[in-house]
Amino acid sequence: MSFSVHILGSGAALPTGRRQPTSQYINCNERHILIDCGEGTQQQLRNYGIKLQRIAHICISHLHGDHFFGLPGLLSTMHLLGRDKKLSIYGPAGLENLIRAFLEAGGHPLTFDIQFQVVDPSVQTCVFEDNLIRIEAFALKHRIPTFGYRILEKEKPRHLIQEAIQEAGLLIEDYHKLKAGLDIERDGRIYKNADFTLAAKKPLSYAFCSDTKAVESYLPAISGTTLLYHEATFTEQHKERAKVTFHSTAAQAAQQAQNANCTYLLLGHFSSRYADETQHVIEAKAIHNKVLAATDGLLIDLEKIARYF
Repeated sequence: MSFSVHILGSGAALPTGRRQPTSQYINCNERHILIDCGEGTQQQLRNYGIKLQRIAHICISHLHGDHFFGLPGLLSTMHLLGRDKKLSIYGPAGLENLIRAFLEAGGHPLTFDIQFQVVDPSVQTCVFEDNLIRIEAFALKHRIPTFGYRILEKEKPRHLIQEAIQEAGLLIEDYHKLKAGLDIERDGRIYKNADFTLAAKKPLSYAFCSDTKAVESYLPAISGTTLLYHEATFTEQHKERAKVTFHSTAAQAAQQAQNANCTYLLLGHFSSRYADETQHVIEAKAIHNKVLAATDGLLIDLEKIARYF
């Protein structure tokens, strides 16, 4: 899988026998990313056979405990296992002081480099970018500063049609231009790119929104996303509770996905008051027809995403 989402925890504040607090592991073109780190995250990584030392980026949405209480323990385990490569952590102001104070209080300094980056709540921000992917952060609407994250693949090079290239006598040094979508000009002749290449697959994207009221302000940041994960803590029965606590209902999450033209919707962060997520899905599907409920252990391959819905 070149782009996969693995749900480690799909519940809200109170862990249950079925659901751990929020945490997700994303592998995007071998860039290994953890989004949120609720209590028990490192155990879930082990349960699902994920090598925690591969994680290079950790994105923390906000400083409510069910989204970051697992982080000190995870960092400590990385240290004990001899980690020596850099780890980048993105999140709200105050996160670094909390984590360092926690570790220092126990006299447990880390032997690897951690780079904390404070996310700016006023603008949509690129927190990481290389030649294959981009990670963006954007503000949500919760009781304290809270961020969503979007992971995007970059445009992939076009595929070469080797038989056509060989018949035309094009050279190896022409390949990079063809992959970039350019025509080749030689000896007064134009070799049209479309005759020698095929379009690459459309880049995929994944957006994470938890915890938040459903407001218009973050719709541009998730617009056109392949798969949107959106908190759906409550059903419509508890709509007023959602309003008071700055959370969303499943129907509100579905409306956000519809308004932002997101192809698929994954609901999560379910309150422990519900025995299952059946009603959440029913209410969401009345608005958006491609809806799935997150469960602990769910693994989604974005290249084959249609089969999950």
